[in-house]
Amino acid sequence: MTNIIIIDDHQLFREGVKRILDFEETFNVVAEGSDGDEVIGLYEQHHPDVVLMDINMPGKSGIEATGELMASHPEAKIIILSIHDDESYVTHAMKTGALGYMLKEMDADAIVQAIKVVAAGGSYLHPKVTKNLVAEFRRLSAKEHLGSFHQAEIRRPYHLLTKRECEVLQLLTDGQSNRAIGESLYISEKTVKNHVSSILQKMNVNDRTQAVVTAIKNGWVEVR
Repeated sequence: MTNIIIIDDHQLFREGVKRILDFEETFNVVAEGSDGDEVIGLYEQHHPDVVLMDINMPGKSGIEATGELMASHPEAKIIILSIHDDESYVTHAMKTGALGYMLKEMDADAIVQAIKVVAAGGSYLHPKVTKNLVAEFRRLSAKEHLGSFHQAEIRRPYHLLTKRECEVLQLLTDGQSNRAIGESLYISEKTVKNHVSSILQKMNVNDRTQAVVTAIKNGWVEVR
């Protein structure tokens, strides 16, 4: 059973997320809070597997609360919930100790997947956020090369992945969701999930974000 705490100052949003999680038999929402000041007390009382934390709250922000919780309980697994997809928010959250960053526009499947990945010790970024981080990577790379970004010839990892898996990996790098990838490749969302699982296993990484970062570093995908 995965025990979860939800911290968000909007009651209707908390209730909506709780309804989504109640459909998962292995999820159990053990507590809710509306302020960053409540986080440590609720964590020490319930010892949850995952904390869902709003980034913007009156008083203490989700980033501040994440930092304080990680300082006293470094084993905590936190997913930030936000309306901001700017890479500066994302990098700040991850540097503070969060393992996940989700946009509040996410669908039910995405939040369920994020919690499962983070509960298992991985990290999870909303696909739109991943796309923005890749764009920032490209911007910084261009700056390093005095404004003339040039990516070396792409070396698809056919020694490791199938042609279809390479296509899926490229679309993950583009920030596409499983549904969008399925539509692009004319395959079912279930088939996409199977391909993603196979990619993670073959690349020996824990989650989609690590797969994208590894692929970029190795020149296996286009940064576009």
